[in-house]
Amino acid sequence: MDENNKNFFIAIFLSMGILFLWQYFVAGPQLEADKIRRQKIEAMKKAEDLKNAPGLLPSVNGKAKSGSINPSVALPREQVLKSGKRVKINTRHVSGSISLVGARIDDVVLETYRESLKKDSKRVVLLSPAGSKAPYYAEHGWYQPEGSTTKLPDSNTTWVLEEGKVLTQDTPITLKYDNGQGLVFHRTIGLDANYMFTISQQVENNTGKAVTLYPRAVVTRVGIPKIEGFFVLHEGMVGVLGEEGLQELGYDELLKSKPLDFSAQSGWLGITDKYWAAVIIPEQKTSYKARFSAQPGVVTPTFNTEYLLAGMTVPAGGKASTKGHFFAGAKKSALIDKYEKQLNIKSFDLMIDWGWFYFITKPIFWLINWFYHLFGNFGVSILLTTLVIKGLFFPLASKAYVSMGKMKKLQPEVLKLKERYKDDPMKNQQAMMALYKKEQVSPLSGCLPVLLQIPVFFALYKVLFVTIEMRHAPFFGWIQDLSAKDPTSPVNLFGLLPFDPPSFLVLGIWPIIMGITMWVQMQLNPAQADPIQQKIFTWMPVVFTIMLASFPAGLVIYWAWNNLLTIIQQSYIMKREGAEINLAENMGLDKLWAMVKGKIGTKSD
Repeated sequence: MDENNKNFFIAIFLSMGILFLWQYFVAGPQLEADKIRRQKIEAMKKAEDLKNAPGLLPSVNGKAKSGSINPSVALPREQVLKSGKRVKINTRHVSGSISLVGARIDDVVLETYRESLKKDSKRVVLLSPAGSKAPYYAEHGWYQPEGSTTKLPDSNTTWVLEEGKVLTQDTPITLKYDNGQGLVFHRTIGLDANYMFTISQQVENNTGKAVTLYPRAVVTRVGIPKIEGFFVLHEGMVGVLGEEGLQELGYDELLKSKPLDFSAQSGWLGITDKYWAAVIIPEQKTSYKARFSAQPGVVTPTFNTEYLLAGMTVPAGGKASTKGHFFAGAKKSALIDKYEKQLNIKSFDLMIDWGWFYFITKPIFWLINWFYHLFGNFGVSILLTTLVIKGLFFPLASKAYVSMGKMKKLQPEVLKLKERYKDDPMKNQQAMMALYKKEQVSPLSGCLPVLLQIPVFFALYKVLFVTIEMRHAPFFGWIQDLSAKDPTSPVNLFGLLPFDPPSFLVLGIWPIIMGITMWVQMQLNPAQADPIQQKIFTWMPVVFTIMLASFPAGLVIYWAWNNLLTIIQQSYIMKREGAEINLAENMGLDKLWAMVKGKIGTKSD
């Protein structure tokens, strides 16, 4: 590399470093502060606009929900739970309680999941009651036509426990409310062995006249939770609403829009996090209206996903009933698929964000999961899945490597042409293309293996990033979570020094291994005719090493292993085609060794 180009690249990397530090320490915090300020202004404006907004779906009690709380005066979750009458939930996977006030499902703790890998880590809390710092709950009930004065149960209604003492897998509970005007409401809540609640509602009409009521359900979340913020992952409102298909709206997006209404006859809707979800599921053959809405509030916004079924007329002296489901738990793929089949829920598997490459992502997950059940380690499963993928792509990759082998053999001829036409780049290019055409090789052949990897790479990235099965899944050694980045760093000598470096200085062992294998692999490729292009290819492993340092460790392990398999495969094919492979020469190690030898010889003299 001549001095000018060397200085050019140094200047680029220094500029990138300065821009990165400026973004991290100065511009980033300023932008975040501006964003929060704009959101508060927009929230106050929208709160004012919504006061007289027409056509809103009513809440359970027929009044608009404000839902706004002040986090500074919210009570601790445990204190709120102790302040009212509740029915306990106790199953292997779920603990918590149901509030008798409002009959809300507002206390769900996932017993088999913890917040982190630390031994003293708390269990994951999914739902929390109103009045706590992060209210998140489901509510079922009834709505009546405008102008009706019948007293219906609402958020403040105290229900009576009619049957059951504790909600378990085998013992549902039944709640009762008598409005004192001739209507008696019964609500039976069941819970299966995992995360699916069944809510059956019945109305007895002793008023002496027919009554029309509309069953409804709502999932409410107050405040915006901590989200990953990656474009490849959706967090927020989600649902499959009949013919409308999949609907996804982020928290910020919904805050800026008016309530969104849909009409459907099948599907589901709710709120999703990366690994957890709270989803209401109406009867699949019943028409309903659905809504996504947000109310900014003065301090904290409230988000609702709700549905309203068609009206049910309860004759005088008669009864009417309806049933729905509520999912509150971990988005385990096999479990979600099982619910989809058992309950005939339309596209329930889309609760997991499989992404654009759904047709690749889900089969890759299935294959990894299949290997996991055989070997008990997701890291090993990734390695074996990579072998399968390499085998499937072998015919195409083989053709590419054959062409690359031929190009490698043509390098002396290419250098001669370059020397002959060094003053005429156009003629040099034409002569090279004529040579490639004559020898039936393509200069773009080396791109094919990389292009083939792109959709697989993104699909595997999605699998590692969004599937709960990969969460806290260990490999070997220091990798205890394949869905998190490699935690080691050269700054603390890869863990030998007793301190944790800043996250932006973490450059793990596996990313370095990946970078080395990528560099070795690129030495097998023919040199680029354009020196600038060649320098770009030379620096590419360094850029990718730094870039992938923050990616899930499982993805980096996949890439490093894939590079190693490619090196073996490419070397074999190119040798078979007669191309000379000298990695030491390609990487300059022969010159380095000669220099070291010379210095040693000089000293011995």
